[in-house]
Amino acid sequence: MNNTHSPADSQNNQQAIQSLKEIALEGIKEQRTARRWKIFFMLIFALMFFLFIMAIKTASTTSNPRFSLSDKYTAVIDIKGIIMPDTDASADNVIPALQEAFNDEKVKGIILHCNTPGGSPVQSSLIYDEIMRLRNLHKDKPIHAVAGDLCASGGYFIVSAAENIYANRSTLIGSIGVRMKSFGLVEAMKKIGIESREMTAGKYKALIDPFKPSTPEARAHIKKMLTSTHQHFIESVKAGRGDRLADNEDLFTGLFWTGQDAKKLGIIDDFGSVASVARDVIKAETTINFSPQKTLLDKLSRRVEASIKTLLLEKEINQTILY
Repeated sequence: MNNTHSPADSQNNQQAIQSLKEIALEGIKEQRTARRWKIFFMLIFALMFFLFIMAIKTASTTSNPRFSLSDKYTAVIDIKGIIMPDTDASADNVIPALQEAFNDEKVKGIILHCNTPGGSPVQSSLIYDEIMRLRNLHKDKPIHAVAGDLCASGGYFIVSAAENIYANRSTLIGSIGVRMKSFGLVEAMKKIGIESREMTAGKYKALIDPFKPSTPEARAHIKKMLTSTHQHFIESVKAGRGDRLADNEDLFTGLFWTGQDAKKLGIIDDFGSVASVARDVIKAETTINFSPQKTLLDKLSRRVEASIKTLLLEKEINQTILY
């Protein structure tokens, strides 16, 4: 029997061995990758569990520092951003904060910290009315307003319910007016050969349709609505500010002013900040923000979730490139 191997057989054996080595190495790599991801997810789970425990442990102190204070303090409620439903400055967010602050026995006074261009007249009116109601129920607990960079339109509607309004000399404040945005595309449509084929039931159902010509009747009706809302705004400001308002025909035209000029017109009472009003007016220098706050756990869990999604996406991309 001849046991001599040909060079071709030796080459085939070497290739087979090399293939087995490569397969083994790939298996090891896959195992290492799987082990790393397993460790990663275990660490993430441990981190989230730790954060959850810490959040529960600190809930009664860190997130609610007022529970650990023995002295009186000033409650601060933010009116920031656009005043609309489902925003930070919505009535659903601001009113519960107002109620909590007024009902807190340790609160000596309240500051509305306003930094907004305005927004919904309905949301502004709801907050204004609740401030007036709470003022009548808690006559011994003052509420003041401090305007930040901007306190305009619906923002001023709200703060006019406060006992006093303070601002910086450079604050922009006022804009006691109402507007409705609209536009018309009729002439542009004619030029490019487009016509509107909208069908309605009701003569004025498409009252402000930008694709149809505006009519005198439509403009008159909208003007009437805006005037009615504007009058409500004016009456509310007058009820809140009283005879402190100057006799000036520009007050309710929609103009706005700097804090320096606003004081001369009676739109604000004096210059001040949240810190100075808490310290010098309310006489409770410690301030606690009663505005709805996202918890630390909420913020961190969102970041962890975003990180995991990013890593998974990167893995999917890498797998797509490799295979």
